Amino acid sequence: MRRSLRFRLAVRMALAMTAALATMSIVGLVWARNFLDRELNANLLNVASIQASALTEQPSGAMEFHEWDLTPEEAAQVRELNRYAQVWDAGGESLLRTQYITRDLPLDTAALRTAAGMQLVMTEQTFQGMPIRSLYYPLERMGHLHAQHVLQVAAPLTGRNEMLRQLVWLLAGITVLSGAATFLGGWWLALRVVKPVHEITDQAESIRAGTLDHRIVADADSQEYESLVRVLNSMLERLASSFETQRRFTADASHELRSPLTVLKGEIELALRRDREKAEYRRVLESNLQEVNRLTRLAQDLLTLARSDAGVMQPRFQSTDMIALANTVLRRLNGRTDERRVSITLEGPEELTALVDPGLFEQLLWNLVDNAVKFSPHDGSVQVRIRQDGEGLRLQVADQGPGLGPDELPHVFDRFYRVDLARTSGEQGGTGLGLAIVRAIAEAHGGSVSAGQNSDRGALFTVAMPLVPGAQHPGGGTVADSGPMAAL
Repeated sequence: MRRSLRFRLAVRMALAMTAALATMSIVGLVWARNFLDRELNANLLNVASIQASALTEQPSGAMEFHEWDLTPEEAAQVRELNRYAQVWDAGGESLLRTQYITRDLPLDTAALRTAAGMQLVMTEQTFQGMPIRSLYYPLERMGHLHAQHVLQVAAPLTGRNEMLRQLVWLLAGITVLSGAATFLGGWWLALRVVKPVHEITDQAESIRAGTLDHRIVADADSQEYESLVRVLNSMLERLASSFETQRRFTADASHELRSPLTVLKGEIELALRRDREKAEYRRVLESNLQEVNRLTRLAQDLLTLARSDAGVMQPRFQSTDMIALANTVLRRLNGRTDERRVSITLEGPEELTALVDPGLFEQLLWNLVDNAVKFSPHDGSVQVRIRQDGEGLRLQVADQGPGLGPDELPHVFDRFYRVDLARTSGEQGGTGLGLAIVRAIAEAHGGSVSAGQNSDRGALFTVAMPLVPGAQHPGGGTVADSGPMAAL
């Protein structure tokens, strides 16, 4: 089961605090133990030095401890002395011990032999059920009369161990309480930290398709959450724009599909009201065929744009002679140019090879030239120029049409956008998808399309794309904003 961020943050803070305090406690305990041991060892050495001096002060070699005399009442109260002392010979025989211990101290024979060799030795043993620390002090240091004598001075470790034990409990308690307090503090802090996240989430969840114009304002003035709110609002703006584009696209597509269907239905119903001559039926069928062709073109254009929107328009790049491809397209347009009495000239090198999708690029060129022919006056001309520009390909199509007004320029590549039909010299308007398809194909090739005014008159289309897919085209980018030109 997933834990909440609050719980995980609080636990991690508590664990971090506990680990830090535990580490500090261990270090403190080690330091305290070493400090107490150093003090105890120094004290044992001082006592041993004093007692050794007292034991060897007699010229005769007689030994006697310096001890205070206790009354019987005081002696009865003695349960644990601070220091014990006893003298041994090198063979391990007890020679003398302080008067208030009734039994010999535990003897470490290895330490005794080492001390007899003029070395100080520290050992830890057990005496009367309690731990002690012993110092073996060679009395030969005080004179040759005591060459075989070793003084053992011992101190109980009960007080030192009890102090360390209490310190352990104290530090453990501090660590546990601090860890618990840190957990509660982390829980409260995490609550404050994630509260804006919940507010942002609630506001985001309240936004529906009909309220995409709403924006998230929770903690928008907080530096830590400002970036998150900005990103979410930017995403909402893109969604709103995409939703509005799709809504308009659906409405426009519905309208475009309804018009030819209405014409078809009206003409068929009119033809069925009474028997008619063969010529009249033929006229109705020819008119219906025109509308069916219009529906077919519209369906194909919609499918092309839908594939582009879905990101599945994947060009199949082939090494293609662009001049030969352009000549093929222009030959197919001979019928249109003869009907309009428009001449087309192609300018370019004898051969220019690029990696493109021949089918898609043929559709792009067809739409541009057909659009130019449609807007050109009778006996006008259309210029098609193809050339290499650095590492890119540049295609230009210019006509001698009327151009566009300033209010029409920003919308020339919008889907279903069409200019005033009066500007088409009597030519029937298209579906308004041709230039949108041109832009989609250019972008699929990593290029861009723009439009502007011809140096003489009319409009000038410019398509820029790399000769090799993935290269930077001369336009300096992959997509350019649309310019002035009428849509198909």
